[in-house]
Amino acid sequence: MNNNEIIFPDGFIWGASTSAYQIEGAWNEDGKGLSIWDTFSHEAGHVLNNENGDIAADHYHRWQDDLDLIKALNMNAYRFSISWTRILPDGSGPVNQKGLDFYSRLIDRLLGLGIQPYPTLFHYDLPQPLQDKGGWPERETALRFADYAGVVGKAYGDRIQHWITHNEPFVTAFVGYYLGIHAPGIQDMAASLKSIHHLLLSHGLAVRELRRYSRPGTQIGAAINLSPIMPASDSELDHQAVERYDALLNRMILDPLFYGRYPVEIAPLIQSAVTGDLADDLKVMAEPTDYLGVNYYTRTVVQNDPAIPFLEASQVNPPGNEYSMMWEIYPPGLYDLLVRVQKDYKPALILITENGVPVPEDVDFDGRIRDERRIRYLSHHLMQTKKAMDAGIPVKGYFVWSLLDNFEWALGYRQRFGLIHVNFDTQQRTLKDSGLWFSQVARTNRLEDGQKYS
Repeated sequence: MNNNEIIFPDGFIWGASTSAYQIEGAWNEDGKGLSIWDTFSHEAGHVLNNENGDIAADHYHRWQDDLDLIKALNMNAYRFSISWTRILPDGSGPVNQKGLDFYSRLIDRLLGLGIQPYPTLFHYDLPQPLQDKGGWPERETALRFADYAGVVGKAYGDRIQHWITHNEPFVTAFVGYYLGIHAPGIQDMAASLKSIHHLLLSHGLAVRELRRYSRPGTQIGAAINLSPIMPASDSELDHQAVERYDALLNRMILDPLFYGRYPVEIAPLIQSAVTGDLADDLKVMAEPTDYLGVNYYTRTVVQNDPAIPFLEASQVNPPGNEYSMMWEIYPPGLYDLLVRVQKDYKPALILITENGVPVPEDVDFDGRIRDERRIRYLSHHLMQTKKAMDAGIPVKGYFVWSLLDNFEWALGYRQRFGLIHVNFDTQQRTLKDSGLWFSQVARTNRLEDGQKYS
């Protein structure tokens, strides 16, 4: 064995993640209903360059070729999301058989290729008719999500061994209903607090529905965006800011899922926004799951800032480290995060369900995309993953964000995350150097120990 190699265990899960609205296109085909992202992106001013996901990477029509690319990348797993409005065009009511059939074909093809499907039920694309009735601030939306989970569970439970209920409920609630940067573009703190409560409630209800239709041994979890929170200085005020920020970003999601309670800093806010006794809801939120999906991109460094309502904290970008087109690149934060999550919550199993980076890249004269910065980013984060595994953290898999260049929400098509380059004019796919590199890692379970972070 080469002493400079890091070896992952046999059976380690190697995959990539995508989401329906970001890659599928076909926004109004085969009976699909409108989602809030269809509406939001069609309104001027919400998305960079007024772009939208009407076509995106045209995966709906090119899915077979895209699955062949996953196989060529030597991945043994693929995480995708199901479009709620392809299955239930109005969010509830009659089922659209063409939508069910699309994902059924996709699942069967993945299994035929020896690739395990990891479907996510919700990745930001709420049906517009449910938003018209109030959206996630309304308890009814959680009940309709449970119905939807039952529909897909019944349709695919004979074949799916791994389910993910929600992707990043914090982003859905706060970026969509408080900051208003994402659909539905609402800026209302009370609405965001109600949303987070109903999102977490819907998760627990969906877990119960999926269990009804799942085979023994089926694993169910959620994919949560998490970040280690660090102080900008050694001052007591900055350390107190860390605690407040952590309560909102991390513990507000994890505490209900694992312990059936809100952090003490958050509980009064939720209680003031959501009517009724929360005790029964919190029990549902803590419905036992089989793994925790961790979406990690960067750490969060904060300082005390009285000008910011409630949190009295703001994020800073410390000097001295490398930055991408969106955030600081800080691989050691993944190790720190995994250690903290295991210490405080003790999930039986952890999957890295998203990790990736947007960096400037071009198609060179010979057709290659030499995205060395992405290779370095992924390599260093895989080193931190293995370091955590060696410390006893039960990480069993790693999914790159993303398989394909895609529609990056309010940032449109400028930010490219894919292992595969997409020419959005022609829809031509080109494997980047990072894709070639990752395929070798996945094939061999080995990683060269290069420029290692301490």
